[in-house]
Amino acid sequence: MALTIKSASDFAAMRRAGRVVAKIHEGIREAARPGVSLVELDAIAARITRDGKTTSNFLNYHGFPAHTCLSVNEQIVHGIPTARRLEEGDVLGVDAGAVYEGWHADAAFTMAIGEVPPRTRELIDATEQALWAGIERATIGTRLGDIGHAIGSIAEKHGFGIVREYTGHGIGRAMHEEPQVLNYGRPGTGMKLRKGMAICVEPMFNLGGDATRVLEDGWTVVTADGSLSAHFEHTVAITPDGPQVLTE
Repeated sequence: MALTIKSASDFAAMRRAGRVVAKIHEGIREAARPGVSLVELDAIAARITRDGKTTSNFLNYHGFPAHTCLSVNEQIVHGIPTARRLEEGDVLGVDAGAVYEGWHADAAFTMAIGEVPPRTRELIDATEQALWAGIERATIGTRLGDIGHAIGSIAEKHGFGIVREYTGHGIGRAMHEEPQVLNYGRPGTGMKLRKGMAICVEPMFNLGGDATRVLEDGWTVVTADGSLSAHFEHTVAITPDGPQVLTE
């Protein structure tokens, strides 16, 4: 069952965690350029997490060894930061989280490193557009299928593959809670959203097909056909005033 945020102090703690995640995104976005290594970017996240008086919900999560998931090109999600250095034309997915007073926040974005072909830029832009389309539907009384349909319709319009094995999720006292928030669906189906719920809306689109596979490191998820992938995510609270994004 999805957790419900019941007090103003809990909501404030979750927002505090979300603002640290937003600062991590900002720091990595500013630093990511050709020649910079993934471990250097992860170190930025570690510093901002510490300076924000928060802890990382990624580090040591089921043994994950870093503060961020940094996924490059055909890597969809859960990429482990390594000494790999970014190159002109790479596509970098950045996923980060933070915990404050036991409350979690989680968000992701994808960026181009330098110039990329128009179809690659379309992939990144469409995935971000799908994020906001899903968030717009995250209102009291909306069903999860409405969110999935809003997201999936954009992928279909542009001819992109939709990642189906990995999804958005509930969030609160744990990073991953029920319900699953799929990136496809039928309007009017699925759980009805309630006041006080918090979810992560998390579209992942591929330039090619839907299929994925996991590398030998046991973490990094890649497109089965080697095509590029893009990933965006925000933590969103369901409130009487509409969806409140906590990670910006």
